[in-house]
Amino acid sequence: MLEADKVFAGSVPENYDRYMVPLIFEPYAADLAQRAASLSPSAVLEIAAGTGVVTRALAPNLSAGASYVVTDLNQSMLDYAASRQPPDRRIKWRQADALALPFEDAVFDVVCCQFGAMFFPDRPAGYREARRVLKPGGHFLFNVWDRIEENVFANDVTNALARIFPNDPPRFLARTPHGYHDTALIRGELEGAGFSRLMIETKAEQSRASSPRLPAVAYCQGTPLRNEIEAGKLDAATDCAEAAIAERHGHGDVAAKIQAHVIVAVT
Repeated sequence: MLEADKVFAGSVPENYDRYMVPLIFEPYAADLAQRAASLSPSAVLEIAAGTGVVTRALAPNLSAGASYVVTDLNQSMLDYAASRQPPDRRIKWRQADALALPFEDAVFDVVCCQFGAMFFPDRPAGYREARRVLKPGGHFLFNVWDRIEENVFANDVTNALARIFPNDPPRFLARTPHGYHDTALIRGELEGAGFSRLMIETKAEQSRASSPRLPAVAYCQGTPLRNEIEAGKLDAATDCAEAAIAERHGHGDVAAKIQAHVIVAVT
């Protein structure tokens, strides 16, 4: 992972929430929120909350007396998430590094993380931190994207950009969001961090948009992929991605497969 892969700043948070969240994140956020709520936790920690799609899904389903700490490494993403959330005394917003969580040992019933583990510079260290702050019998719930070939629009965009930047193709999507899909590796790293009971479920969904322009803008302008696109060529790159999606999926409503691994680990 490159350092730029972790930069969600400028217009990225707004574009991410406007385009990426409905395109690929909402169904998995609903799934993660349902799993977390079913455990009836009294204390929840969310890591790498992004623009708050899980927070918005989970908070209404927690008890009135629950506490919910929502964190992200990027303050700009956290600020945007807080601006989208209705006032809720149960929620505390805090900038935090998943590899050095600013919390005492054994204080949370559930730690959840939606599509954030891929961005951890040291995943075993992040898993050890999640385990440290969980109570005995606590649950770590998270998801990661499967390989890019199983996520059709992301693959279409990556292949399209490789044609217009042949000397230095932007590989952010394949390298980072879709670069941590080996379930044997995930299981081994969690076991090495001290988790004893593990469940990994591969879950397919459909990504839908009203036009090929929307996924093109989502990926090119709503993720750190835009940091890899040469200055002054963002519009051309987005147009190229749109054309590739339209050629394969049509010019009206478009739909394609997305796939992720959902992991439940118990202390």
